[in-house]
Amino acid sequence: MTSPATAPVAVPDTTPDPVTIPAPGDRRRWLALAVVMTAAFMDLVDVTIVNIAIPSIERDLSATFGAIQWITAGYALAFAAGLITGGRLGDIYGRKRLFLLGITGFTLASALCGFAVNPEMLVASRLLQGAMAALMVPQVLAIIHVTFPAHERGKVFGMFGAIVGLGAVSGPLLGALLTQWNLFGLEWRPIFLINLPVGVAGVILGRKFITESRAPKALRLDVVGAVLVTGALLMLIYPLTRGRELDWPLWGYLCMAGSVPVFAAFVAYEKAKTRKDGSPLVELSLFKVKSFAAGIAVQLTFGVSLGIFFLAWTLYMQIGLGWSPLHAGLTGLPFSLAVSTAAALSVQKLVPRFGRKVLQAGALTMAAGVLLYLWEAGQYGADISSWQMVPPLVVMGLGMGLIVAPLTDAVLSDVPREHSGSASGLINTVQQMGNALGLGLVSVVFFGVVDDHRATTPTGVASAFEAGFRSALWWVVVVLAGIFLLMFALPRRRVPEARVLVA
Repeated sequence: MTSPATAPVAVPDTTPDPVTIPAPGDRRRWLALAVVMTAAFMDLVDVTIVNIAIPSIERDLSATFGAIQWITAGYALAFAAGLITGGRLGDIYGRKRLFLLGITGFTLASALCGFAVNPEMLVASRLLQGAMAALMVPQVLAIIHVTFPAHERGKVFGMFGAIVGLGAVSGPLLGALLTQWNLFGLEWRPIFLINLPVGVAGVILGRKFITESRAPKALRLDVVGAVLVTGALLMLIYPLTRGRELDWPLWGYLCMAGSVPVFAAFVAYEKAKTRKDGSPLVELSLFKVKSFAAGIAVQLTFGVSLGIFFLAWTLYMQIGLGWSPLHAGLTGLPFSLAVSTAAALSVQKLVPRFGRKVLQAGALTMAAGVLLYLWEAGQYGADISSWQMVPPLVVMGLGMGLIVAPLTDAVLSDVPREHSGSASGLINTVQQMGNALGLGLVSVVFFGVVDDHRATTPTGVASAFEAGFRSALWWVVVVLAGIFLLMFALPRRRVPEARVLVA
């Protein structure tokens, strides 16, 4: 209960309810895990699969550059803006119910994208797709958190980390294959239509195997908080997304600066809401848990590094080196395999023994791979081959794998079960914010260098993009160094059982 004079004390439910939570011997929980992980994989692939098909979409729909920008940016904006609200809705109305609603809407939106007849319809469908993902994705970690006991979550999050790594990198390859195959003469449309059978299967199996759960304490949706945080996120992310296209107008900087007081107003309102009825959109007391606060900071910074690298890397290969989408996609396979392998090993074998040192080793390993990539890009120039990229990509992938799965577990390790939806929504929102910040920085650390190089050294596109790529890699190294230092605030060992959370 809350009191106007004191902050709430939330005691986690460490004993699973046998009515709502599967017993440890219940095999259905593993089938439920397969369903939610498939949905998470579908979302991760959908974030990256579109970029590879942009030229085909532009030709087929006669789309303008602005429309193309919104096809990619609209999804991210709708996704980031709705994540926290989606997590809280799951806490209130049931995670299974919201997951099924989200995956159903995501599947229908994918069909609308695949059958779009003009750019406007495709943009609107992508916005709907992102909004439905915001309902679906927060429930994934929440369902895992409440379905599996603490001693099993390490292994489960290791599997989740492997899926994250595989989904993040396989999207461009899958998009390249589907576009190049031109199935049934549909050109780019199968990149969306492939979601239909997966989504239908997810709805059917989810209804059967996922067990319903919600916050044990009655909560209400914080509408004012949702409006404030959504507005603040849009004020920050929208200018970052459109800034370079519009030549970084003044209103964009004012809008980003204005997001700070809106975020401050959100925090003040959430504190008042907590004192009033104990149903805030974001449980601010979570940030007094050291593992959660430190993990969120690392997650944000890590998202920045990924946002910078993946966009710069894709443009470097396809425009700078002139490789086909399929060539570029195949080049990323060693990275994907390395991430998946290291993610599975890190939580199951390494973290129980070495604790946070595993994450710090991951940051240093990933930085070493980036430095090796820097040397190779300068050494071989435009003549660099996919085989020469394999060593730095494998080293980077191993480093990333050592981070992604343990980091998720570190953030949620001490989170009370009744706030798992809100916490997982925050994790995903912070990741999206980090990616958006990284993408915004690409305009400075990559495109700015490319433009300057081409203006001062007329040696061709390859040389300019190599210079831009190397600049972006140096920034990634700096960010990874910051991540390494932030990780000292993480707990030395993963806590096997949730503790009492005192606000």
